[in-house]
Amino acid sequence: MSFDWSEFEHVTKVDPAKRHPESIDVLRHTDAVIVGGSDGVTEENSLAVFERLRAEFPDLPLVQEPYRSAHVSKRTVEVADAVFVPAVYNGDKTNFVEKHVGFFTELARKSEDVTGSGLPFVGSVLASKGRELVDGVVGEGYVVQNPDSKVAGLTNVEEHYTPEQVAGAALATESFYGFPIFYIEYSGRYVGPEDVSAAAPFLDETALLYGGGIRSRAQTDEILDAGADAVVVGDCFHEDTERFLETVPTT
Repeated sequence: MSFDWSEFEHVTKVDPAKRHPESIDVLRHTDAVIVGGSDGVTEENSLAVFERLRAEFPDLPLVQEPYRSAHVSKRTVEVADAVFVPAVYNGDKTNFVEKHVGFFTELARKSEDVTGSGLPFVGSVLASKGRELVDGVVGEGYVVQNPDSKVAGLTNVEEHYTPEQVAGAALATESFYGFPIFYIEYSGRYVGPEDVSAAAPFLDETALLYGGGIRSRAQTDEILDAGADAVVVGDCFHEDTERFLETVPTT
């Protein structure tokens, strides 16, 4: 990674498949952008978002968080600063072990293929960037705390973690897995800082991100004061840019 997540407080999540405001100038007030989603996301619309963002904000840190490897292409990896691969602790085996083993199996299998642009994502990227792709893939410890959300259904989350379990997941993220990011996801529902307060004491090197229902500066400040490094705001960007600006912290 070419940047330090501990320096950020406000991150915007942009879904390529959702409606975007005509003007995206409000993104001048965010510290970084994560591009990702599940329904309707493709390589093509992901790339279109990255190219627009990079054209308008050349210095803004950009990350891709793909649900499937098909969402990633040679060009998205070239434009993005990193690719976040979530490990959903309270999801099923597919979303923690099998998907990751399959992902890196494909990397290994196609690492010698240098035929270029017609290849699937892994082959084409390795052909042009070699080891840089692996260096740009970032593991992300992930806890989904809204069982009714779309992401919970996709990852087969059935268990809502207690604050003690969230703390354990945070400790595992940094001390065992060594991931640089720990993400608590509430998917459109704001529930307050309890989980953040539980996780923060166990993270020194790993950045703590909270996403879910942030719609005011007071909520942003509450989460940051509880120990999060950054809030992640998504719905407001797509639905109401004036409200989005109200989520930006005062400092």
